[in-house]
Amino acid sequence: MSDPARSAPEQRPAATGKGARRRAELLDAAERILHESGYPELTMRAVAALARTRLGHLQYYFPTRSALVAAVLRRTLDRSLDRLTPLLDGGAAGTPPDPEGVVRRLLTEHDDPRLVRVYAELWALAGRDETVAEVVRAFYRDYRDQVAAFVRARDPGLPEATCQARAEVFTMLLEGASLFRSGITAHRAERTDAQLTAVAAALLDGGTRITTGGSGAPAHQGGDR
Repeated sequence: MSDPARSAPEQRPAATGKGARRRAELLDAAERILHESGYPELTMRAVAALARTRLGHLQYYFPTRSALVAAVLRRTLDRSLDRLTPLLDGGAAGTPPDPEGVVRRLLTEHDDPRLVRVYAELWALAGRDETVAEVVRAFYRDYRDQVAAFVRARDPGLPEATCQARAEVFTMLLEGASLFRSGITAHRAERTDAQLTAVAAALLDGGTRITTGGSGAPAHQGGDR
């Protein structure tokens, strides 16, 4: 797998001061179009018009549409990691917080349907654009590593392969749930949320093994060593 930084389209080095603020404003404009109109409408001319600047000025910071999209994606995903890290840092430090509390906090990310739609747009784009796919893969590697560290802290004796597998399933579960809970493909229900929270929390709790009882509810047993 190639390095995302190397495979990404060329763009200007990060600016400082006024240049950094202008770059952020351009990304804000691109993100707004992505929120409100979707990827097909995210053109260089549309972003320049919304940001009230010349096309050449936009291209100074982002020479191509691919470079602009990759920058929007990185910023969006970095924000998600910034929110995730404080929740899981306690686990990495050896004092893991309550898994159900962590899950409930992460589920609040689904409360903003615009944000979820941006993710859906980017997931679809990753299937067609290898540059975007590399950025997405790098993000989820970091995400899984942080979740695995949390699981490991809950139960230091758990095999590393199990920690990684739990982290991957946890990521799949919550990311997939966003499409349903945000109203894009379905609507959230209290009973479903309770089941989702219980299953996701069990994945985070290193000493818990998930089985399914006759009622379909998750039954928690001893650790899967």
